[in-house]
Amino acid sequence: MKAVIQNEFGNSDVLVFTDVKCPEINEDEVLIKTAFTSVNYADIKSRKGTKVKGNFPFTLGLDVSGTIEKVGKSSAFSVGDRVIAFPIGGSYAEYVKANKQLVFKIPDSLPLEQAAAMPTVSILSYLLLHEVGQVKKGDTIVIHSAGGGVGSMLVQLAKLAGVETIIATVGNIRKENYVKNLGADLVCTYDSFTEEVLKSTFDQGANVIFDSVAGEVTSRSLECLGLYGTLVQFGNSSGKAGTFKTSDVHSSCRNVKGFSLGTTRKHRPELLAPVADQVIKLFASKKVILPVAQIFELKDAAKAHELIESRDYEGKVLIKV
Repeated sequence: MKAVIQNEFGNSDVLVFTDVKCPEINEDEVLIKTAFTSVNYADIKSRKGTKVKGNFPFTLGLDVSGTIEKVGKSSAFSVGDRVIAFPIGGSYAEYVKANKQLVFKIPDSLPLEQAAAMPTVSILSYLLLHEVGQVKKGDTIVIHSAGGGVGSMLVQLAKLAGVETIIATVGNIRKENYVKNLGADLVCTYDSFTEEVLKSTFDQGANVIFDSVAGEVTSRSLECLGLYGTLVQFGNSSGKAGTFKTSDVHSSCRNVKGFSLGTTRKHRPELLAPVADQVIKLFASKKVILPVAQIFELKDAAKAHELIESRDYEGKVLIKV
């Protein structure tokens, strides 16, 4: 089968389109014929070597949409089922295998293209909003990097949940209309968000802030996080660690929560099925959508990475297999 592999860490040119052996499954796994896979910022970090160790060659990719090609003995799936999944060993490939706990059926009404945009970002966003951040309707929340996949999803889910005030940040103010159309009440840049949040809350600060950027954004977020507020930290796309002092949280009764979907997939996969069921229903009923910025062919995976790194896109970037 065709796949994209890499034999070293580096720039996008280390991605090689080539022939590899088709995966073999055990009784707890299924084989999926890939239709689409999404490109996530985590793929960029893995390609560069900041997220994984160098067990070469390896294939990138966190999630897929496609159809079941083969099933293990203990699987309840059938050949031909339309699914989304978090595969084992990457998703930039014509066929992938996945543990049955990380495979979820989708209805015929949900196009495979739109389904591919959702697994990582929608399941992550739902968990962040409802279980980690425990957002309430009367809250003022801040969503960093709102023009990206997770940000786009968080804004929509917050709006759907009736959150009172949604403040979004973007790297480029050109994305303001895009983010407002998704449901944000106020859009600002990383340079101005601290002042804008304090101004809009009459110096009370936000109740919950969702931070996938880290670095200086983390410390600036604490400057506008209200008493008893929660900072949800789930990434560091800036490439820098966010820092804070313990006195920044205990005296103000604030808390910092960390979350990783990758850790949850590995250690508590059983938590994902009920969340997947909820978000699949939301997508199938078109209560939420994920705009697709661009679709690349598998052989052009490097170009997809270059677009992600440019940050000059809105929504999700997909690869058609």
